[in-house]
Amino acid sequence: QVQLVESGGGLVQAGDSLKLSCAASGRTLGSNAMGWFRQAPGKEREFVAAISWEGGRTHYADSVKGRFTISRDNAKNTVYLQMNSLKPEDTAVYFCAAALRPYGFYQEQVNYGFWGQGTQVTVSS
Repeated sequence: QVQLVESGGGLVQAGDSLKLSCAASGRTLGSNAMGWFRQAPGKEREFVAAISWEGGRTHYADSVKGRFTISRDNAKNTVYLQMNSLKPEDTAVYFCAAALRPYGFYQEQVNYGFWGQGTQVTVSS
């Protein structure tokens, strides 16, 4: 069984930066696409960013493009989300997820079968 544990969330001011980490255990995920999603209060969970299994392809939601960067270190079984120029509307619980099937590249939640518990990011204005 795969366990994903996010860390790095917190309370910051608008314009600040945060770097989220997601460490996987129980199984190596070096062959699986990884994604970050977020859920704001009263809203549905939404896609933020995804990275292919080898790290060569990335995709971002329009709302974070140019500000967020997803990366991975397969040797450490860890995926990251660097968030710059944070805005109050980025406030949400951020979840990392691992794709169910190897070697794919997905942004749809239905393709992700392993989820972390989430980490809170709060951006004050």
